[in-house]
Amino acid sequence: MKEQLYTIPLNDAVNANDECPFCFIERSVEQDLLDFVLGSGSSYMEADIREMTDKAGFCRQHFQKMFDYGNTLGNAWILKTHYQKMIGEMKNEFARFKPAKTTLKDKLRKTAESNAIGLWVRKKESSCYICDHFADTYARYMDTFFYLWNQDPEFCRKIKEGKGFCLHHFGDLCEAADSRLSNNDKDAFYSAVFPLMERNMARVAEDVAWMVEKFDYRNKDADWKDSKDAIQRGMQKLKGGYPADAPYKMNK
Repeated sequence: MKEQLYTIPLNDAVNANDECPFCFIERSVEQDLLDFVLGSGSSYMEADIREMTDKAGFCRQHFQKMFDYGNTLGNAWILKTHYQKMIGEMKNEFARFKPAKTTLKDKLRKTAESNAIGLWVRKKESSCYICDHFADTYARYMDTFFYLWNQDPEFCRKIKEGKGFCLHHFGDLCEAADSRLSNNDKDAFYSAVFPLMERNMARVAEDVAWMVEKFDYRNKDADWKDSKDAIQRGMQKLKGGYPADAPYKMNK
């Protein structure tokens, strides 16, 4: 099947023969978003972009990655106007706040009405410019995956002969299958991916187990086989991501 522009990144991820093509996609998209927000294009200097980042903010994880990225001026500009917006919102929340009245029963049960300030803070914490944009892109890659699964036999072959997925993204994939595959196609899909996951989870588990055995003095001269990077691959297979990755930094 001839590649289209929108299928190239997913095919590249599958061809990388990674433990999970969606981890590969996730890292690539996240790095592109960091480059957009803080990179040499200086989008942080544009009022319309900063208006969006001020509104959405960033989660703790992406603030850490933005700090690691290394653009001091860019981070300062983003924080400067974001603080202005946050302080304005906070003052409005404080102005209309009234403490909830709790009964003795509430205190004994440690229950009360939801605190308005707590709800506001939780809402701010659940919003992130990078997470939100990634979620939109990720949904399109799910669509592309099932389009290729249905239309491209070579893509299916690579998936079936590959290393499977991390559990995190495999769960997403199974949930997406419910809305993107017909009832007949679901049977074929699950009959292919369940053995794929079982086989590859066992493979990684064996690599981790052999790494443990290598620390036995009796195996000090034995071949490492595929276990030298078993820890990071083992962690990735269970939760996703790349534990051994160095922080992604600005290309100066």
